[in-house]
Amino acid sequence: MPDSIVTADMQQMIGREVDEGVAEVTTTSCRLFARAVGHTDPIFYDEAAARARGYRGIVAPPGYLGTPVVHPGPRSMITVPVPIAELRIPYKRILDGGTAYEYFEPVVAGDTITSRSKITRYEERLGSIGPMLITYHETAYTRQDGALVAKMYGNVIHY
Repeated sequence: MPDSIVTADMQQMIGREVDEGVAEVTTTSCRLFARAVGHTDPIFYDEAAARARGYRGIVAPPGYLGTPVVHPGPRSMITVPVPIAELRIPYKRILDGGTAYEYFEPVVAGDTITSRSKITRYEERLGSIGPMLITYHETAYTRQDGALVAKMYGNVIHY
């Protein structure tokens, strides 16, 4: 394995939280996402059914944490978590290494979700086509009242 490409600046980014943005959860977006992934439970479509089951409104299906509020500009075009997009990695290719979610509170239509991301660690490996850097990251999602509703754990592979 060649010398490490993880610089001191990259090491300093571990644990540094960065605002990702704000997302809105609407009745329409909940219904569309639920339909797209095949959910049939009425709590994803009907407010009365959701309230009858103890929710504040139509429930956002698992995997849906709102639609980002996009403002024109270069940051709205970023496709990897912001802290990772700021890294200067010499490898040209990038691959999503996967994600997992942990939920703490229901997300419902009318919620505004704010996300903050951080890099948690780096791992360097030698793959079949050469060296690669795996960057692990975590994103925390909070509701407008400050409650933590979910966390996402993922990794990005540069090779």
